[in-house]
Amino acid sequence: MGGEVPAMMVIEACLRLQPEVLHNTDSTVMESFSPAFGDGSLVEAPQYTRPEEYRGITVPEVLLSGNHKAINEWRLAEAKKRTSKLRSQE
Repeated sequence: MGGEVPAMMVIEACLRLQPEVLHNTDSTVMESFSPAFGDGSLVEAPQYTRPEEYRGITVPEVLLSGNHKAINEWRLAEAKKRTSKLRSQE
């Protein structure tokens, strides 16, 4: 535990921002730390992974559909809902 893993994370994060390091420059557009919509004032939409059902929580059908337009619309709607809920508690 000499700090090698955190050092590698910082190096990778910096390198990813350099031109031509990634083959697809669009890969950095939707990173988890990037604003997903607009100016970044919205809370991020929920994230799901495999399996499709875990402890009674299921992945919404739209996310399994492969319809990228519908997925983006769902993510925006969920981000707005989560932002509204969290901001109303402040």
